Amino acid sequence: MDQQAAVSVLAPGSHVLVSLVKRSHRNIEYPAVVAFDDGTHIVVQAPWSEQDARDLGYVRFEPGDMFTEHYWRDRWYSVKEIRGEQAGLKGWYCDVARPVRVRDGLLASEDLDLDLWVSADRRTVLRLDQDDFDASGLAERDPDAVREALRAFDELERLARDGFTEIAWDATAAAG
Repeated sequence: MDQQAAVSVLAPGSHVLVSLVKRSHRNIEYPAVVAFDDGTHIVVQAPWSEQDARDLGYVRFEPGDMFTEHYWRDRWYSVKEIRGEQAGLKGWYCDVARPVRVRDGLLASEDLDLDLWVSADRRTVLRLDQDDFDASGLAERDPDAVREALRAFDELERLARDGFTEIAWDATAAAG
C-alpha cells in the first residue's frame, strides 16, 4: 500500500491539539486550527498560547500574536511565522524536530533542541541552542537523528536566506 494513501489528511477548519515534545523542558500543548494539509505539509494557526509575554531578547512574543505554523510528515523541522496584533510580521521561529506525527486530533512535534530565528526583514538569522543539542546525549542514543538534525538546520538557514519561498502555501486554494 502506498504510504501517502494511508495518511489521514486533516480537514481545513478542523481543530487539533499541538504538542511540542521537548526532552530538556516541559512539553507545550495548545489548540490550533488547521489551515491546510496535503498529506505531507500541514499548516495550522494558533494565537500565542501563554497569558504573559515572553521576551527572548531578539523577539517578544505576547498575547495577541498569531502563529502560522508549518509542519511536515517528511521533514526534520517546523517553521512558525509570527505576526503581532498591531506590529505586523515579527519573523519566523524554526525548530529542528523529527517529522510530525498526527493521530486522533493530536499533532506531535518532537523538538531536537536546535532552533533558528529569522527577523521579518531577514537581516538577522540566529542559530540557537547548539549547546543544548550537544548536551542532549542524542549523538550517543541516535547518531542517525543527529545527522538528519544537522542537515535540517543547514536547510532551514538556506530556506530563511531565500525568503522561505519553498514553503509557501496558497491560502486561497486551501480555503476553496
